[in-house]
Amino acid sequence: MHSNNKEKPWGGRFGAGTAKLVEEFTCSLHFDRRLYRYDIAGSMAHARMLARQGILTAAEAEAIVNGLQTVQGEIDAGTFLFDPGDEDIHMAVERRLTAIIGEAGRKLHTARSRNDQIALDIRLFLRDQVGVLIEALQDLRRAGVRLARRYFSVILPGYTHLQRAQPVLFSHHLLAYDEMWRRDQGRLRDCLVRFNVCPLGAAALAGSTFPIDPPYTAELLDFPAILNNSLDAVSDRDFIVEFAAAASLIMVHLSRLAEELILWSSAEFAFIDIADAFCTGSSIMPQKKNPDVAELIRGKSGRVIGHLTGLLVTLKGLPLAYNRDLQEDKEPLFDTVDTVLPCVRLMAGVLDNLALKKEKIAAALQGGFLTATDMADYLVTQGVPFRTAHAQVGQTVRFAETQGKELADLTLEEIKQFAPLAEADLFGWLQIEQSVNRRCSPGGTAAGRVAEALAAVEQELGLTS
Repeated sequence: MHSNNKEKPWGGRFGAGTAKLVEEFTCSLHFDRRLYRYDIAGSMAHARMLARQGILTAAEAEAIVNGLQTVQGEIDAGTFLFDPGDEDIHMAVERRLTAIIGEAGRKLHTARSRNDQIALDIRLFLRDQVGVLIEALQDLRRAGVRLARRYFSVILPGYTHLQRAQPVLFSHHLLAYDEMWRRDQGRLRDCLVRFNVCPLGAAALAGSTFPIDPPYTAELLDFPAILNNSLDAVSDRDFIVEFAAAASLIMVHLSRLAEELILWSSAEFAFIDIADAFCTGSSIMPQKKNPDVAELIRGKSGRVIGHLTGLLVTLKGLPLAYNRDLQEDKEPLFDTVDTVLPCVRLMAGVLDNLALKKEKIAAALQGGFLTATDMADYLVTQGVPFRTAHAQVGQTVRFAETQGKELADLTLEEIKQFAPLAEADLFGWLQIEQSVNRRCSPGGTAAGRVAEALAAVEQELGLTS
């Protein structure tokens, strides 16, 4: 079964119709129709430029712009009838435009190819979506900072290798994620600079013989610059890969936090209570309260990372300039946007409604010899070389384990068996609160330094009065 190629915009070259299976296989209308607003905006700018250059008459351009506004209104209202024979959103819009205004609609594509047209549409789409995602990350950061302020003084075990390591302020722990999200925003702003460049004027690959004015079109569409090379303009998808990489890192950061929330909400940790609104239950076990939102965020990270890999593989073997393989850029891009944005927004909701179980956290501070490093540091102040102090504390820990005690529960005489230079003032070093306040690191872990860091982020995010 074959379709009539005479109805195709490229049909003049062909003597036989396209096989129905080929038509269905090559059609992208079912997913690229979401670009219609950007396609219409680009077409309006192109028509105005053509009129300014005398390639179209002012009346023709006005008719095209008015017709495109009508088309957009129909799609907005849901009354637009998409024809399965249309290959993509560009042809669907042009077909309807021509039906509305007649022959003038057939002049719109002068000095333009679908190659530079789709490159434009994706850039316009992604420019909008990046702005929305940056603001969603800002809301997520605000939720994290509000939680850090709410439980500022809570101390919890810090972990390495998922083993208790040293005590840290919960607020300091949360501010580590704020650093990640700030970097995520920076990466998005950085890639925005590279894709906020107008490709119109490249046509199919080699520009146009018409006296077009690409800088004027770029100005109408609020692009600060135009692409310098026409072959690159139609074949470049680096900006999508950059976005996908930035999105993958966002999902990695969300997934790391989701993993901690899952662990902390388990009975084995019981550090937090995730609000009922962000959990689900079991179909068979009545007692269950499952952290499904966090688990799905963790799971969806693999989906987004997979899209990044797929895009790279699609691009790696393509010769210049445009190849139909590039049609495969849109579905992973759209799904990446549609996955990352809700995950960011949901995590903000989880944090805004999270409750800490302070008694459980305090109990967890009593095991694991969290101040062992402080003891080694103390011995250094007594003149013991650090490696020697490290060995002495290790021996002391081993002895304390056999006695079922923490370091602070040992007597000075017991400690002196392994650390002869220890004195009574050691026991101040072994207190959890003093340990947190004493230590210094890049950015600081003492309460005063964390308070300063938190206040600085609150001011940055507009959370201070």
